[in-house]
Amino acid sequence: MTPFDRPPVGMNLARTAKVVAQAFDAALVEAGGTLPVWLTLLSVKSKELANQRELAGMIGIQGATLTHHLNSMEAQGLLTRRRDPDNRRVHQVALTEAGEAMFERLRMAAIAFDKRLRAGIADERLVEFADVLAALRGNVGD
Repeated sequence: MTPFDRPPVGMNLARTAKVVAQAFDAALVEAGGTLPVWLTLLSVKSKELANQRELAGMIGIQGATLTHHLNSMEAQGLLTRRRDPDNRRVHQVALTEAGEAMFERLRMAAIAFDKRLRAGIADERLVEFADVLAALRGNVGD
């Protein structure tokens, strides 16, 4: 068997990542959300109160993009923003009751998707797969 008998690892990984990401996006949309909403809710939920700069870093997006998402989510009643009393230039973000409910719906959708994704794959293989993914990330500089 030669290296050309199979697609290169990078191409196969990219193709798989795209298919999985699209399926995950669809699962979140079906639950009433989107990936940016889920990542924002998850990031806010993981901290009692988060500021916008911290959120952008946790989610991995630019501040201006986050502001767009936060404006939309605030208009939907999912979160509130208020000025930090110690630094008026900083906005603190917190979930509303509706945001908590949306978080729970999307959390359940994420859990169901993960279960579907892992179906039929033994735990030992998943552990090995996680190790291989970590090695691939390490090989390209994480």
